[in-house]
Amino acid sequence: MADETLLSIKDLSVAFTQGGRETLAVDRISFDIRKGETVALVGESGSGKSVCALSVLKLLPYPAASHPSGRIEMGGKDLLQAGESEMRKVRGNVVSMIFQEPMTSLNPLHTVEKQIAEVLKIHRGMGDNQARARVLELLGQVGIAEPKTRLKSYPHQLSGGQRQRVMIAMSLANEPDLLIADEPTTALDVTVQAQILQLLKDLQSRLGMAMLFITHDLGIVRKFADRVCVMTHGKIVEQGPVADLFERPQHDYTRHLLAAEPKGEPPRTDKSKPIVVQADDLKVWFPVKRGLMRRTVDHVKAVDGIDVTVRQGQTLGIVGESGSGKTTLGLAILRMISSKGRITFDGKEIQTNSWKEMRPLRRDMQVVFQDPFGALSPRMSVANIVGEGLQVHFPGISAEERDRKVAKALEEVGLDASTRHRYPHEFSGGQRQRISIARAMVLEPKFVMLDEPTSALDMSVQAQVVDLLRDLQKAHGLAYLFISHDLKVVRALANEVVVMRQGKVMESGPAEQIFDAPQTDYTKALMAAAFRLEAAPEGVVSA
Repeated sequence: MADETLLSIKDLSVAFTQGGRETLAVDRISFDIRKGETVALVGESGSGKSVCALSVLKLLPYPAASHPSGRIEMGGKDLLQAGESEMRKVRGNVVSMIFQEPMTSLNPLHTVEKQIAEVLKIHRGMGDNQARARVLELLGQVGIAEPKTRLKSYPHQLSGGQRQRVMIAMSLANEPDLLIADEPTTALDVTVQAQILQLLKDLQSRLGMAMLFITHDLGIVRKFADRVCVMTHGKIVEQGPVADLFERPQHDYTRHLLAAEPKGEPPRTDKSKPIVVQADDLKVWFPVKRGLMRRTVDHVKAVDGIDVTVRQGQTLGIVGESGSGKTTLGLAILRMISSKGRITFDGKEIQTNSWKEMRPLRRDMQVVFQDPFGALSPRMSVANIVGEGLQVHFPGISAEERDRKVAKALEEVGLDASTRHRYPHEFSGGQRQRISIARAMVLEPKFVMLDEPTSALDMSVQAQVVDLLRDLQKAHGLAYLFISHDLKVVRALANEVVVMRQGKVMESGPAEQIFDAPQTDYTKALMAAAFRLEAAPEGVVSA
């Protein structure tokens, strides 16, 4: 089948030089991608997956990056030897790429329409009207509701899942021969994930498009890929048809990956535990203003009359699709955005507290964000990042005492305290998330909101972080509000679950009831998509 080979990577090595030291990130790997085929590249953070993919489009930071050996052949040419002008014709046209972190990949100063249309204008010479029609078609294909209303939106006005869908629309604009998808469904909820994967499959079938699919989710690989390559420490340790690899894994590392999944039991529900946080009839409505006078003509009801109770040592899981209001609910409870309704923390009503009155309570109400790279300042060392809260809330302690507390917090989350003088970019994704958790835990809070804290992590690292969060909760009696679209993680952590859709509660109750005997069609669709990776029934998913 050599004549059907679209891309051939032969004996490829990638090295990075810094400070006179050379580090080998990819070590003599070889694999082919045939026309219309999906090849999955799996492995943990730092295994070399993304470096390999970026090499295909020559997007690595040259000359710091180099290729001691290898060829990347496509259409009879070695792309490693191609000049910049030739590569511009390849990028976004013949080979396209979906990046993992859409917030850092999309231009914050340009609208959705301008960013997608740019690809069409550069490679196809389309005019404004023709490009706009194609942009609307693409946004509809990737599941963005009412695409006309999103044309003038900026990336910060979209949810994480919506931003990722814009990235997918951009990459598919010119119907490329090869699509490189680097964790393309990481930010998506399970039902939309299933639909996006089906969309990619349909486009692949119609266009004869090949895919290099980089992921840490082996459930997706099993359902989606034709062949799989397993990478660790820059080497491919095993490759072959998906069915063979899952049924008869040969390498110890492959068996380790297949066994890695969040496990363990959530805390037992105990109604006698004191209530830490309670919200009654909570509402967050955003005004829709139109016309010259910018009058309010309607409202987006992001959170619409929701009741929440979180007890000491317990975990309330909030699940639902992108745009369902999960994060908005969490931010409202923390009084980080305005809302209506009653909010009590530690027995005291805080809804009417001023910003100044809320500041002393911030020590006991902490948050861990979804994207650790975006949440950690690149200009601050880990010691300063973790110790910043101590400086604010405990200004009287000495520098030595603060450093001791920082070291203790890092060790508690499984990091070497001696690394505290390094910077975030020197750590893997999983380690950065541990730093974010340490920053919250160093203040010894009573309540922690965890907003998708494991979504960007490898399966094995996810399992480690889940175990870490469970251990910390047990040791300190923490109350967690755990927001996630990954229902397997929620099942391992939460004892109570609230299912949200379009700002409302669709279903709530004990976790075992929600997972084992869901009552609504919507919850049933979520469970089916999460645990069997099947597409949700038509009309269930909203963007």
